Amino acid sequence: MTDAIRLQPRTLKPHNTVALPGSKSISNRTLLLAALSDNECDIHSLLKSDDTDRMLEALTQLGVPLEQRAGSLHVVGQNGRFPHTEADLFLGNAGTAFRPLTAALAVLGGEYRLHGVARMHERPIGDLVDALRLVGAHIDYLGNEGYPPLHIHARHNTPVLTIPIKGNVSSQFLTALLMALPLTGDAWQIQVEGELISKPYIDITLNLMKQFGVNVENRQYRTFHLPAASRYHAPAQLHVEGDASSASYFLAAGLLSGKPVRVTGLGKHAIQGDVAFARELEKLGAIVLWGDDFIEVSRAKNQAVLPFDLDANHIPDAAMTLAVVALATGQTCSIRNIGSWRVKETDRIAAMAAELRKVGATVVEEAEAIHITPPEQLIADAHIDTYDDHRMAMCFSLVSLLDVPVIINDPQCTHKTFPTYFDVFAGLAA
Repeated sequence: MTDAIRLQPRTLKPHNTVALPGSKSISNRTLLLAALSDNECDIHSLLKSDDTDRMLEALTQLGVPLEQRAGSLHVVGQNGRFPHTEADLFLGNAGTAFRPLTAALAVLGGEYRLHGVARMHERPIGDLVDALRLVGAHIDYLGNEGYPPLHIHARHNTPVLTIPIKGNVSSQFLTALLMALPLTGDAWQIQVEGELISKPYIDITLNLMKQFGVNVENRQYRTFHLPAASRYHAPAQLHVEGDASSASYFLAAGLLSGKPVRVTGLGKHAIQGDVAFARELEKLGAIVLWGDDFIEVSRAKNQAVLPFDLDANHIPDAAMTLAVVALATGQTCSIRNIGSWRVKETDRIAAMAAELRKVGATVVEEAEAIHITPPEQLIADAHIDTYDDHRMAMCFSLVSLLDVPVIINDPQCTHKTFPTYFDVFAGLAA
């Protein structure tokens, strides 16, 4: 393990192409849906990372047969049930594993203990647990009320068929309910209370559920109707899109350097909302080319990187990359409506503010916004702390494209979603 990595100032090759790893959001959703299907399937381009490893370990403990084959993972679906009704599951800091598994196991019932790293025990889950209890789930908190770790017991039937869920903390709570409720065989209505954040992630969930044979009626993201007698049936072959959030670092590199950078594995028909990041780059002066299986970003030599004031609720993960792009604009930039950053792998607003100040930026931090004024000259060799947060490490690697060296502490935290990130990033350099 390397405690830190120093990135020298770099220019990029005249043209770069990056094959993206599979999407974390799609990978973990697909794994769970395939495990609960009534048939077998092969999943191609599955992300290999800490988060997907935690999901795979959990499914194995729950008795789901998984077989690694040449170029794919073969999953034998268990027809809406897990063979093992008792398990102790360690899920690290993988929210895309913890929240959906909590809902699925609570709906099915059994004796399950779910826990993770210390930060996961600081990430709220109370709104999801409250909703699951209305469904008849029996869930105990083993630590602080409203937070993991959890102990799930047998579920009892309930006459309640309309479930309220708060929408302003994490879209993963709604995703978890949507994926789990079909396992009951009943018809359900989910009512979102307050403003639903990160709607594109709900679109991913609904799109994948449809691929697995369950059609959910979405009424303006306020109510969701799930039909009775639903069951998951997997496509024989599934291909996971490249990760659009991971694409943001390379697309931003194309803007900052002016040299064309192409990412492959997703394109103009992608189901991930974070592809909208490329459209935001267009507003900042980027030239964006869209293909069926690629997105390419560059910038004309006489075009400056433009300042921005963005409501980023639709791209909460990719918007972190813009915080570093702001350093190239020469003017104050604002990223708003990002309250969800507070409950991610770390408090990302506080962390981003602290680390941007190390490179010389003036930063104003608000409850749900951050305002960044770049310095006249960036501070060289700033030691960037990453807070065990993969996106902090990847975002700040881009500082090396702004004519100063930067030191990234704990670079191996990228193993959560992109274990080879720094090797791939180094490969861009001329």
